[in-house]
Amino acid sequence: MEKTKVTKVEVRDHYGDNCLVDNVSGNKPKSRKPEGEVFIFEVTNDGNKKLVHKSNLVVYLGREMLAQRLVNQNNASATPTKDEYLSWLGVGDGGVRPADPLDPVPPINSDTDLSSNVMISDSTATYGDYHVAGGSYPNSGFYKKQFESIEFERDVLNDDNWLVIKIETIIGSEDANGEQLSEAGLFSAESNSSGYNGQFSLFARVTFPSIIKTADRRLIIDWYLYV
Repeated sequence: MEKTKVTKVEVRDHYGDNCLVDNVSGNKPKSRKPEGEVFIFEVTNDGNKKLVHKSNLVVYLGREMLAQRLVNQNNASATPTKDEYLSWLGVGDGGVRPADPLDPVPPINSDTDLSSNVMISDSTATYGDYHVAGGSYPNSGFYKKQFESIEFERDVLNDDNWLVIKIETIIGSEDANGEQLSEAGLFSAESNSSGYNGQFSLFARVTFPSIIKTADRRLIIDWYLYV
């Protein structure tokens, strides 16, 4: 009896630039990752003054979340769930070297949280992730804030297709006062309702020279993600 011949066809799709693999020549793949960048502005009487422009790092937890969202299926071995989506921002003061508040320590893929969380507010208005003071949470209050807006933008480098997501969050005059902010993170969760206190998963992290937050400083954080 003639055996049935089975041909296996395998297709791989990679994030990022220069990531295609030539398996015939044996070239090794370069590291692949979703990409993004962060701008932080201070609102002044003369307009918005740019304080920070840095690339972010989408960490492994964020990429695990994306994989599950793409196929709408839970991976029991991963921390995030398929029902999580980007919905919160957190800030911290652990993004720089202790001896130099202007020298950021780059984030790494295995980061699962901010290095040192900062309480943003004790109000429930647009906040979540409440903690009582203790351990890695120095104050009682909310440590995450809802996004102000999410916009889709055209990518001029890719034929003007809708491949850019702009997420804007405002750290207002009453938020995180007295803190030296040097890191920020995007977090996914299964809800963006005010007061939500379920699981939060770090999606992306950025570090930058310390910004002293006072009541007369209002910061706008614009986070761009390129898909």
